[in-house]
Amino acid sequence: MEGSENVIATEKYGSQAAWRYRVRDGEIRRERASVNGATPGNAIARTLKSVFLPQGYPESVSEDYLRYQIWDTMQAFSSSLSGTLATQASLRGVGVGSQEATVAAATVTWLLKDGTGMLGRIMFAWLKGLFADVLNDMAMFVEIAAPYFPPVFTLILCIAGVFKSIVGVAGGATRAALTVHQARRNNMADISAKDGSQETLVNLAGLLVSLVLIPLVTDNPTLTFILFFLFTILHLFTNYKAVRSVVMETLNEARLSIVLHRYLLDGRILSPADANQKEPVFLEFKRKVPIKLGVRLGEAGTTGGIGVKLTAMLTDSAGRVCVCLGTDASVHEEIMAACQALCLNTVLHLSPQSGALAQLSKTKDPWELVSESQKLIDQMFQPFITGLERAGWQTDRTLLDWNEWRVDWRKKIS
Repeated sequence: MEGSENVIATEKYGSQAAWRYRVRDGEIRRERASVNGATPGNAIARTLKSVFLPQGYPESVSEDYLRYQIWDTMQAFSSSLSGTLATQASLRGVGVGSQEATVAAATVTWLLKDGTGMLGRIMFAWLKGLFADVLNDMAMFVEIAAPYFPPVFTLILCIAGVFKSIVGVAGGATRAALTVHQARRNNMADISAKDGSQETLVNLAGLLVSLVLIPLVTDNPTLTFILFFLFTILHLFTNYKAVRSVVMETLNEARLSIVLHRYLLDGRILSPADANQKEPVFLEFKRKVPIKLGVRLGEAGTTGGIGVKLTAMLTDSAGRVCVCLGTDASVHEEIMAACQALCLNTVLHLSPQSGALAQLSKTKDPWELVSESQKLIDQMFQPFITGLERAGWQTDRTLLDWNEWRVDWRKKIS
């Protein structure tokens, strides 16, 4: 205890390193101290951490960061090995190692493959889509099988190029959303840079393993396909675990629907962790009749009604609930409008038997149904949004799929 009395100051770097300044023999000396009872780490561990983990880890990232990155590293490694098998098959298909092949023919084939891939990126960025990782494995399988179909080899390779382009666009969009989620100190650039370092390390490991793998699979198609299917199974499994490890605190339509229906059923607000576990992974959030958010007035309007807020709820000829949003609607009002649309969709197509929506389902007139649903939302929304914030949900922004149409109401609807 005598030594502690001489301590004049302490300092720490995040939660991983701490130092004490103490007076000893008339001099101020700086010495490393343990953090929360842990012993100081060595220089190599600190260096690796600074290279591969964001500055300030773990306080500077989300709680699910390490779990996700471990599974993501494993899936990237298995995908790298599958890619090696696919590349080897593609090179053999364009004539590498064959005396009959010409440089010009191989070049044209590769340019066609890259060209169709570029078109695929443009189209996918416009149309959007899902199942990127499944498409990635399909693309590599197609590339491995392509050399066994010489007459259509170029066509098959072009199809694989389109698939891989879709993977690139979807993967970039997903990675960007995850980076925003993981950043807790507006440190998206640092997280993105460290993710690139991790990916480079994984690819390097995959390269070293590939140097051993390629001699084994050369001229052995059976072993090639066996290893490919093993790597694919590992890739899909680790991808599933990676996605399941993410706990998003922002509301998309699936998570909002899960949380809202539980609240209407028993008054309980699900935490982000609970709601994320209930959200579908492989299949898109499916509805018998889609909800369309942010539509133009001319796109809907066969039946329906006008809400008393900044939105209009209508149904089109297909029975879809359409939401027309006002120009001055806030984020909370967007959530409110989406909640009402989800309630209407449930009443119109799922016939709830219990909870607050059961009484609403007895209303048959469309205009009255919109009015009654608005009253229900007005009554429950403030406690609901407060409960969301207390449970850890972010309500200042959402991932709801709103289109850009907005309605400027010139006359108040009574």
